[in-house]
Amino acid sequence: MARPDTLSAVASLSLRFRRRRMKRFEREFGIGAGTLVLDIGGTPECWNLMAARPRVVLLNLPQAIGEPAGEELRVAGDGRLLPFRDGAFDVVFSNSAIEHVGGKSSQESFARELARVGRGYWIQTPNRWFPVEQHLLTPFIHWLPKAWQRAIVPRCNLWNALSRVTPERRRFYVHHFLRDIRLLGPREMRGLFPGARLIRERFCGIAKSLIAVRRPPAPEDSSEQPI
Repeated sequence: MARPDTLSAVASLSLRFRRRRMKRFEREFGIGAGTLVLDIGGTPECWNLMAARPRVVLLNLPQAIGEPAGEELRVAGDGRLLPFRDGAFDVVFSNSAIEHVGGKSSQESFARELARVGRGYWIQTPNRWFPVEQHLLTPFIHWLPKAWQRAIVPRCNLWNALSRVTPERRRFYVHHFLRDIRLLGPREMRGLFPGARLIRERFCGIAKSLIAVRRPPAPEDSSEQPI
């Protein structure tokens, strides 16, 4: 079982990165109480880290949508086929989701839909070329051939040691990693989001995460626009 101080250190580091990321997001887009944001795959807790909470629509798969716990609107849906009109949102926000949707064609559909419904977007994903795989917290495992990963990951990864989940949940997560997760590097992100600015979040001088950013072309009042 993982030591409590180890789990606390990992959680503290993750929270520090999230706080810093949300502050930069707020600055980049001038987020205010009237900004309409679509968050794909996120949680309400993320928006509690902001000084000015925008109007948020949380979209997730039906099995992950959960019960409303705050002011946000929750919608069940698939990020690859969004149920909104073109340009419905001031900003589309996605944090560590695009690498979970499957192969290249699924990621392309996901990227097209985000760009379609958002006048601006902020899309973050772990960098494939960071030496620690950030889902399993294990160095170098993501650089191995898939056949090697299938042999090694179920038996040996740091996430197993650090997490406090049921055996069923552990098996599901490992299977999801092996089947669905496709990590992206700068070249792939530029291909998925042409014309976007690419921000690199660094840890110890190495790009830990990549963020594709496109600002809205001009400010508009979206308060009366249906979604």
